[in-house]
Amino acid sequence: MTVGIIVFPGSNCDRDCEYVFREVLQVSTRLIWHCETSLENVDVVVLPGGFSYGDYLRAGSLAKVSPIMNAIKRFAHAGGLVLGICNGFQILLESGLLPGAMLRNEKLTFICEDIYVRVENASLPFTRQCVPGQVLKLPIAHADGNYYTDPVTLSALKAKAQIVFRYCDAQGRLTAEANPNGSLDHIAGLCNAEGNVLGLMPHPERCAEEALHNTDGLFLLSSMLGTMRNEAMV
Repeated sequence: MTVGIIVFPGSNCDRDCEYVFREVLQVSTRLIWHCETSLENVDVVVLPGGFSYGDYLRAGSLAKVSPIMNAIKRFAHAGGLVLGICNGFQILLESGLLPGAMLRNEKLTFICEDIYVRVENASLPFTRQCVPGQVLKLPIAHADGNYYTDPVTLSALKAKAQIVFRYCDAQGRLTAEANPNGSLDHIAGLCNAEGNVLGLMPHPERCAEEALHNTDGLFLLSSMLGTMRNEAMV
């Protein structure tokens, strides 16, 4: 199994992702420069965090036209697993692989802290090691993480169980204080209707090792890899 990690100009979490998958989870990794046009021999695609193209126009808006994105779209439409983390989530939104958009954080400041999210859908390839309602402690680091969409799309997201994570407090309660960026309906992560593309603002790769005193990120990353291994055995 090989995890392909996309590298854009301005990516700064690509090496973190590579380390966790290669050293902690013991799987093959491949760093894929954004100018490439193929995902040959890749089983999972990860779009890491950072500031693709410096976020000079809008977070993720320039990365969506990188050559590699056509291959990622084909991969996703064929059922391949795609995970977008932070800036990667923003790129998935800008490219249309996920619905909605990101606004500036409600308080117009960059946020870098540990937060809590509640697992809303534990049946996805990315969350099968979780249970519904489970609370995970994950770090965030962003200025544009205020998720927004129109009321019709929000209703569809709820009806199809596409809201995967919601910001909450340590007890799983959806309070205003627990919503760090003002995201609509406390949305911290969502998937496409088919369930094979996931975007989330928190960084699971930053809490996936005992040395960091938090391994909650492994619930997501191990779920994804476990799904791929099980499918390979069928």
